[in-house]
Amino acid sequence: MSAPVAPPGFLPDWVVDLLDDVVRHPLRSALTSISVAWGTFMLVVLLGLGEGLQNAVRHQFRDDATNSVWLYKGQTSIPYGGYPLGRRIVFDDDDIAAIDTIPEVDKLTGRFYAPGRDLVLAHADRKAAFGVRAVHPDHRFLENTQMVSGRYLDPLDLDEKRKVIVIGREIARFLFGDRPHDRILGTWIEVAGNPFQIIGVFTDAGGEGEESEAYLPITTARTVFNGGDRIDQIMFTVDEGATLEEVEALTTEVHAHIAKAHHIHPDDRKALRVRNNVERFQKLSSVFDRLANFVWVVGIGTVLAGIVGVSNIMLVSVKERTVEIGLRKALGETPRSLVIRVVREAVLLTAVSGYAGVVAGVLAVEAIDTLVPANETLRNPTVELDVALFATVLLTLAGAAAGFVPAWRAASVKPIVALRGDA
Repeated sequence: MSAPVAPPGFLPDWVVDLLDDVVRHPLRSALTSISVAWGTFMLVVLLGLGEGLQNAVRHQFRDDATNSVWLYKGQTSIPYGGYPLGRRIVFDDDDIAAIDTIPEVDKLTGRFYAPGRDLVLAHADRKAAFGVRAVHPDHRFLENTQMVSGRYLDPLDLDEKRKVIVIGREIARFLFGDRPHDRILGTWIEVAGNPFQIIGVFTDAGGEGEESEAYLPITTARTVFNGGDRIDQIMFTVDEGATLEEVEALTTEVHAHIAKAHHIHPDDRKALRVRNNVERFQKLSSVFDRLANFVWVVGIGTVLAGIVGVSNIMLVSVKERTVEIGLRKALGETPRSLVIRVVREAVLLTAVSGYAGVVAGVLAVEAIDTLVPANETLRNPTVELDVALFATVLLTLAGAAAGFVPAWRAASVKPIVALRGDA
């Protein structure tokens, strides 16, 4: 048996008692400490990975408004109203006007591609094909477009059919090199051989792909490229606070509007396809919310398993110190003082072990963030400060609870019984 720890003068007695117990039973103490540290380590790591998964989902929606609904035209798959099967649906300005009358619709835009999605942009001796979208002014809110110089399209551009263009940073870099963005505003470039004046340069969270796009007023593009009143795609947003049920009811209403206007069977989902980003985002978010709750359950369960070990070690410790407890009570130490003494020992053992697990968990999450490249599954796993603080508070409370039962038992033993070692 190891010799008792000599009490240094600067340490309180209850700390010395704990150190003495650790020295006497190093294996038992080490296993208990490891179980508590492992529990907090796993809790922090799992929470960090859960945050990384949620960041990956948010990254997928970084380029589009999460409260948006997109409508795609297709071909009829059900004969209806005397119209043949396989008829191609074409949106027009009347569809935009009809949707614009619905109060729940916030931002609204159409897209027109002509004569294709990619057109040749040229300036001086530089030319290349880039994506060109002809849109309404509200389109910037659907794509989260951020202007870095100049301005975006406005209603007057559409009304007057101005030959203006807004280009992404990648296009500006290709056509003008390192020239400052504000110095290329007003410059004329060719779009499929037609002159357009640059009025703005934008950046986009979608990265180089989105910054290689250009935007034209939809009315101008349809005039230049003989598009009539054709619209290839319709997009709109709803109120940020709208519930999924409200958005689904709205999309049903929009579908009914367009189906009636284009003589589409109400059940024909191939003629008019709907991408509900609200539904997609909420469903993915709910999955990760449930995952986060599961992580908390597993992590806290692992921590509690370690706390049970702390409670057991305190029970054994109290049992081994029965005579000492009887002597303390005989010399006048109060039951309250004994309870506080044992509880403090449990809290110290739990807090030190748990804090070590929290620190190790944070370091592990930081290592994962550094070593694992951001991808579609995991992106920037992090542990928030409030999570670490909550874990520390949880451990402190659990340690107090783990020590209370053996402390209460020690305090309830009569001195004469304790001195005989029968407790």
